[in-house]
Amino acid sequence: MRGITLRNETMAIEIAMSAAIAAVGAAVAIVGAAIGTAMVQSSVGSAGIGLLAEKPEQVGIALMFLVIPETLVIFGFVIAILILLGIGFI
Repeated sequence: MRGITLRNETMAIEIAMSAAIAAVGAAVAIVGAAIGTAMVQSSVGSAGIGLLAEKPEQVGIALMFLVIPETLVIFGFVIAILILLGIGFI
């Protein structure tokens, strides 16, 4: 009887550990995407301001180049959701 209880406790610990590791992986996906986006937007934003200083009519192009890196955060969010769905957390 003791062996069965110990085995069930071991399985419960393994399931909890895998859920914790998956949650950390989902967090890393979102945080990594956010940091990458911030790094790209800092350089694109300064280049866009330089463009607007010389040619104010190019607002649409500058805005488009500033918005494109935001898709990285969306991809990170989708990956995090897929990770959490894969372990049944959501």
